[in-house]
Amino acid sequence: MDNFIVSARKYRPATFNTVVGQAHITNTLKNAIKTGHLAQAFLFCGPRGVGKTTCARILAKTINCTNRTENTEACDECESCKSFNSGASHNVFELDAASNNSVDDIRNLIDQVRYAPQLGAYKVYVIDEVHMLSQAAFNAFLKTLEEPPKHAIFILATTEKHKIIPTILSRCQIFDFNRIQIEDIAHHLAFIAKSEHITAEPEALHIIAQKADGALRDACSIFDQIVSFAGNMVTYKAVIDNLNILDYDYYFQITDAIIGENIPQALLIFNDILNNGFDGHNFIAGLGDHFRNLLVSRDGETVQLLEVGGNIKDKYKEQSGKCSLAFLVKGLTILNRTDINYKSSKNQRLQVELALMQLCSINSIGTDTEKKNDLIKPPAKKEGQETKKEEPKAEIQKPIPKIQEPLAGAASPSIASQPPIVKKPLIKTASPSINQHLNTDKSPEQAAAKGKEQNAINGNQASEKFSQEVLESTWIKYATELKTKGKTSYGVALLSKTPVLKEESVIEFSITSKTMEETINEDKMNLLGFLRKELNNYSIMINLVMTTSEEKTNLYTATDRYKRLLEKYPDLSKFRQAFDLDIGY
Repeated sequence: MDNFIVSARKYRPATFNTVVGQAHITNTLKNAIKTGHLAQAFLFCGPRGVGKTTCARILAKTINCTNRTENTEACDECESCKSFNSGASHNVFELDAASNNSVDDIRNLIDQVRYAPQLGAYKVYVIDEVHMLSQAAFNAFLKTLEEPPKHAIFILATTEKHKIIPTILSRCQIFDFNRIQIEDIAHHLAFIAKSEHITAEPEALHIIAQKADGALRDACSIFDQIVSFAGNMVTYKAVIDNLNILDYDYYFQITDAIIGENIPQALLIFNDILNNGFDGHNFIAGLGDHFRNLLVSRDGETVQLLEVGGNIKDKYKEQSGKCSLAFLVKGLTILNRTDINYKSSKNQRLQVELALMQLCSINSIGTDTEKKNDLIKPPAKKEGQETKKEEPKAEIQKPIPKIQEPLAGAASPSIASQPPIVKKPLIKTASPSINQHLNTDKSPEQAAAKGKEQNAINGNQASEKFSQEVLESTWIKYATELKTKGKTSYGVALLSKTPVLKEESVIEFSITSKTMEETINEDKMNLLGFLRKELNNYSIMINLVMTTSEEKTNLYTATDRYKRLLEKYPDLSKFRQAFDLDIGY
């Protein structure tokens, strides 16, 4: 019986033109040979099975060929080429650095480099897996690598470039090999099948190419395995059975069930998948790829990103027409979250089934979720709906006594003794020089105009009217939430005065100190956003007014009092720092 030669060796490229998927490398090397600009050290790096050692051998063979073709390829007829093809060339030395990684091995290599070739112009030293060399071996190799004899060329190959020391990298021309594209691998496998008189379905070759993960050598090994399993007829069914790969039909069927919101059917298909011995995690990852393929199939420009056979591509185009863009994006989000949480889940089957139920319910549940999160535009409010805003008012007022605590060092009646809601703030004067607004307007009239302009810009966003009572209730609600976030003093400051609804959507709020003004200004975006959302009015503006109480009841803030005390007692700052004390509002 004849010795069997695996496809990876039998159909290994022998010229630059036959190298698969690395045109950017082969064209550069051919131009360097043609122009005589050959470096004395090359570094070929990239994943396994992409042609690093193959290109090194072709380069060594071509530069020593005495009768190169016009296309800068070896002639395969001269004495040098014949000796190379027969494995008897004395000008090419291959060293496996994984098993020859010591200083002594490198020293022996350096001793050989000194001798000129007997036949040909160059001696080529190919060192595979060069990252396996020890630190001492690398250092011993540096001088020779930087200044080798004119007849010596070094080609280093590695899958882990990051493990090579920078002093070696700086002495080499670096070539990064890419993973081979699925289409290129499939075409090469079709060439092998034709040469071996094997009938192979295109879909089967695409599956093998995908399974190879960009490595041509792996693809050839899988192809030989399938041929041993199925004989001279390589079918799609034979490939998925031998490699234990989920059929495309499973994903198309379960997607149809998801589109039809048929939860029982989706769960039954998943149960069938588990009974056939497939892993739930692989299923989720595959379904994510399926949704991704559906997404790119929707557009004629991105359909080229599909890495499947022609018949399968048509199925994707057909099914993608049944799916909306929002459906696919939400589905991908659910599947990605399930993929991340799968390993940490104790009930992994339930994790996948829950994802399937969520996918089937995207159109029905997704809308309610968006409403809760205000992801959709707020609907226009009808005339009779304004009273609904006032219903939770009694509940909102419950926590008010807890928040309205007296400020430390108060010299006047406590805030808690004041009514919970003050209809009219005690305002004596408002100085125009210190009248500053959150929206930078200079008067209520200008703020109202600004609100109209903003509402026009917002387009369809709501601009509902609201009453003074609804405003007060919403203001108290925001101040109450501040307490849960650890901002009790700020919440008390907001409750110390009552906001007043002025012309249209302009809210006027009295402040008693510069510090309070700065604090509100820092939080202005959050406060405005909360009010606009709760009151369903996106033209709301806030006008801050500095006031003086008629009864001198407006207290200094803690910061103001601290600054005054600091003027009289400078050592107070040391006391505060020693005990790590904070200053409230």
